[in-house]
Amino acid sequence: MRRIVKLTKRRNNINSVCVYSASSTKIDQTYFNAATKLGQLLAQKDIRLINGAGSIGLMRAVADGSLQAGGQVIGVIPRFMVEQNWHHKGLTKLVEVDSMHERKKLMADLSDGIIALPGGCGTLEELLEIITWKQLGLYFNPIVILNVNNFFDPLLAQLNEAVEQNFMRPQHAAIWSVASTPEEAVNLLFTTPKWDKEIRKFAAI
Repeated sequence: MRRIVKLTKRRNNINSVCVYSASSTKIDQTYFNAATKLGQLLAQKDIRLINGAGSIGLMRAVADGSLQAGGQVIGVIPRFMVEQNWHHKGLTKLVEVDSMHERKKLMADLSDGIIALPGGCGTLEELLEIITWKQLGLYFNPIVILNVNNFFDPLLAQLNEAVEQNFMRPQHAAIWSVASTPEEAVNLLFTTPKWDKEIRKFAAI
């Protein structure tokens, strides 16, 4: 009698997630709702939130959503921002660093995955840098773009254009995943395959 073996996809072990997001307060409520919901979902799944420790905008919304649901939040912020009183004062832990670069590196090092909420230049720069690190084999964990209100459509189109015109390899399109809801974003953290170190061979076209 033949034995039938059922194969199941291996789920990632996710304990901490870094969330990139805006500090702006003059944005549509839809974005705040998504950020708050994301924070709540992470807390409900016992996933520690890592973010930039901002006291306003979506950075605050996602942190407060997690904290109010019983989650833990570690904020990483340069000292000059603390001196300007820009930091959230109710986080589980606040880590002060010397520079923006050190902030981004530590946030990535502490995380088992990345979720990018909509934001301005700072958020976009963080997202593109971590995509670059993953392309170079310096980061291996899932990167999820939470495309609330289709905010990221122009960026996604530009990235696809880079692939189409051979500025990036087709394999590089698997560096990121796209979600339309917080629930989908969290699920993708668990189901997106981790990056292979061998991808470094394909860093250049």
